[in-house]
Amino acid sequence: MKALSDYLSVTVKGLCMGAADVIPGVSGGTIAFLTGIYSELVESIKSIDLTAIKLLFCGKIGAFWKHVNGTFLFSLLLGILISVFSLAKLMKYLLVYHPVPLWSFFFGLILVSAVHIFRNTPGIRGIHMVAAVVGGCTGAFICLVTPGQTPDDLWFIFICGAIGICAMILPGISGSFILLLMGKYEYIVADAVSTLNIPVLAVFSCGALVGIVSFSHFLSWLLKKHYEGTLMFLAGLMVGSLIKIWPWKAPSGAGTDYPVLPGQYPGEPHTVTAVLFFLIGALLFIGLEQAAKRIKK
Repeated sequence: MKALSDYLSVTVKGLCMGAADVIPGVSGGTIAFLTGIYSELVESIKSIDLTAIKLLFCGKIGAFWKHVNGTFLFSLLLGILISVFSLAKLMKYLLVYHPVPLWSFFFGLILVSAVHIFRNTPGIRGIHMVAAVVGGCTGAFICLVTPGQTPDDLWFIFICGAIGICAMILPGISGSFILLLMGKYEYIVADAVSTLNIPVLAVFSCGALVGIVSFSHFLSWLLKKHYEGTLMFLAGLMVGSLIKIWPWKAPSGAGTDYPVLPGQYPGEPHTVTAVLFFLIGALLFIGLEQAAKRIKK
């Protein structure tokens, strides 16, 4: 049985994961991996199975809690939620009043994190680079065909929750990045979380629960059997999806936005500020990686 200090440590790690998942480009799964709780997280989520459901519906709460490693999951989720709700209002403010610097910051984070995956994945062969190219084409295709405004219907919010939460346990890709790709980052993080839109948050949470429980088994198998190929596909997906993160966009008239040069931007381009925040985002990721390496040593 772990001591209270151990679970407080898990909550602190959850705070770090939550902050990472709010910022596209920094992966909560990577934070879990670097802080040494990744394996326990995946195995705990995997334990939410038919046996756990039977224990719960039979009223054996104590046995259910022990079976799913409930104290660990609760401590981690508490930290994640505190972090997400604390940062949501800040994200809303920046998206409204400083969009170009914010997207530039995200662009730097995501680009450098993708390069980091390419450089640090061991045993890369030709087939893995094919997976990277497929990932890049997939990301670019999704960005180009996805409308600028995706539906706010609850069924789509459920799907966003189911897909977005899976990235939380993927090292190298963030849940917020998936929400950006699906056109729902601002709607979920900046609006629903900061204003406590309970119906939207409840549906999103239900989708997240279904997604993470079902996906954890597949992820565990995928990372054991095709680790390098999976990471290469994800890195390619991130590079191809940078179209979505490009700071300067103009409306096309068909419900979509397309990337433009700073001089063609319909508002003030803030080019110097954008470059500065791009570098800040890139250097932040590099700094986090260096700090993580020293901690592991």
